[in-house]
Amino acid sequence: MDITKFKELTARLADAKGVSGSEDGIAHMCAELMSRYTDRVEIVNGNVYAHFGERRDKPHVLLDAHLDKVGLICTDVRDDGFISADMVGGIDLRSMPAQPVIIHGREDICGVICTLPPHLKTSDEVMTKDQLYIDTGLSPESAKALISRGDPISYEAECRELIGDRLCGAALDDRCGISTVIQAIDELHYTDDMPYTLTVMFSTQEEIGERGACIGAFTVDPDICIEVDVSFALAQGEDRKKCGTLGGGCMIGVSPTLDKALSDGFIAFAKENDIPFDIEVMSGTTGTNADRFTVSRGGARAVTLSVPLRNMHLPCEVIDANDCMTTAKLITAFLRGDVKC
Repeated sequence: MDITKFKELTARLADAKGVSGSEDGIAHMCAELMSRYTDRVEIVNGNVYAHFGERRDKPHVLLDAHLDKVGLICTDVRDDGFISADMVGGIDLRSMPAQPVIIHGREDICGVICTLPPHLKTSDEVMTKDQLYIDTGLSPESAKALISRGDPISYEAECRELIGDRLCGAALDDRCGISTVIQAIDELHYTDDMPYTLTVMFSTQEEIGERGACIGAFTVDPDICIEVDVSFALAQGEDRKKCGTLGGGCMIGVSPTLDKALSDGFIAFAKENDIPFDIEVMSGTTGTNADRFTVSRGGARAVTLSVPLRNMHLPCEVIDANDCMTTAKLITAFLRGDVKC
């Protein structure tokens, strides 16, 4: 697909429901998308699997991106009609006051997180999670009829285009990883004479402990794993050594826990073919599903390919779609056997 269609797909995925633990909607959407490329698509325990080729004498590759996004969960519907909430995944409480949200109850209910106006504040302290209350405008009776404890809550932030090929949305982590994988499969045109058999996995509950990756790696038992996620793009006040650059290409992971030959192979191929990239150096674990893949069963060789992203876990995450396209090129080249590792 061209970059215009790619951006449309990414925005559609980013706007889909799917706070960790409540990913049914996005899972079925992804299964339908992958059914265009193979008739062997299934959803098992929340994970979406799409299989290519018959496993015989070839190495088997697991290509993964995660389905879920950070959000909130309803902890109580108060007698005054306000909704108490707690965090699902790593959320910065500084971003919460006055944030518009959607409570996914018996129907979708719009609300806003309560905050004091500056005229009434007595300190500059950041709110605590015990102070997370949502105002829906509903009466206590209506709120209790429509909303239940345990209902997921997501940011109300539609994905939109910025200048150039940049996108801004609330769940580009890791919906842009999903669209990148789909772009790679679209370019690949898998055939049985390729050097690898393949399972594409879109995994559940990454943001609350990489849980889908645990069961997925055990189920698939791959030889090689490619994890497609996001990492930090340089903004203001950040350490350049820890960040990539928007528009600077894929961030290829290098870590003691990753397979050096895979990382070196992707780096060499990108250099030889003038594909923009950056090297993401991590001194230990990666904070991605790759950490689970390397220690499942007898272990698997793993590498991370990350899309640079600003404002992670906020309702205004920003990516450059060109970075996704170059990441997809690297994945396709690997699956065709052009990356030597």
